[in-house]
Amino acid sequence: MTTRSGRGRRSRSAPVEPFDDVRWDAMVARFGDHLRTSRQLSAYTVRNYTSDIAAYGEFLRLRQVTDLNKADRRFLRDYLAWLLELGYVKPSVSRKLTALRAFYRFLTDSGDIQRDQTDLVTSPRLDRRLPVAATRREVETLLATPDTTTDTGKRDRAILEVLYSAGLRVAEITSLDVGDIDFQAKELRVVGKGDKERVALLGIPALHALTGYINGTRGELAGRPSETALFLNRYGGRLSARSIERLVKNYALKAGLDPDFHTHTLRHSFATHLLDGGADLRVVQDLMGHSSPATTQIYTYVSTEQARRVYMDSHPRAARPKQVTPSNDE
Repeated sequence: MTTRSGRGRRSRSAPVEPFDDVRWDAMVARFGDHLRTSRQLSAYTVRNYTSDIAAYGEFLRLRQVTDLNKADRRFLRDYLAWLLELGYVKPSVSRKLTALRAFYRFLTDSGDIQRDQTDLVTSPRLDRRLPVAATRREVETLLATPDTTTDTGKRDRAILEVLYSAGLRVAEITSLDVGDIDFQAKELRVVGKGDKERVALLGIPALHALTGYINGTRGELAGRPSETALFLNRYGGRLSARSIERLVKNYALKAGLDPDFHTHTLRHSFATHLLDGGADLRVVQDLMGHSSPATTQIYTYVSTEQARRVYMDSHPRAARPKQVTPSNDE
């Protein structure tokens, strides 16, 4: 008995090996070099990765863990729970787990550790955030905002009409060339994510706005005949994504719309209004260039929420009953 209790006391009182800050910092530094050289990530991305890894280092110090091989599934889940307790939002926790997986994969490949269980841990379930879509009246107000008596106004009206009519991403509209338009077929050839091509459709107002811009304003803006870009800046070069984002924001503010209105709001509105009008989900998926129907599915919820608001605002039996003041005759 005495011997066993003595061994137990020695085990409990054994000194804890201190956290090796020098070794940790060296591993993180080598990980950063790997991201820059082998994976050729930008300095900004590398900084984000190493910053996310720093939180894990703090947790290791707190738990007095020096051997990264001891990080089993339970330990890693405790780490994620600790982050949530500190007040990190779920997207930030998910990002830190992604960085940690890359870190452990690097350490395994380099032979620093032999055990990696980061793939056994799942990210915290993110709350579903519905895309914000403008109402049809708000879109109409926005489209009518540019002063089409000016060259810039004609160009900007065409940009807004194409964004909404075709449901384009900002990168897609900036990459458009004049030759991508088929006026007879009322179509655009669009190069989307992953260099995948698709055909986008154009409505009559968008075609009219494009015709007026190309036949007049574009010729005034073109600085050199060889420029193929559809939408040009005042120097005759291709209009940048940032410039288009800025002009959409400015026109939204002039129209009195939500200050958070941006180019993607028009894309969200495009999809939502199609579904409101009875469009098939698969058709909307193709028009938006989504590779998975699950990505498009979220717009059905937006459409349902809008229908609910219209119902509550419009149906006589849906709204809150009005207070009836008793008359003197009762």
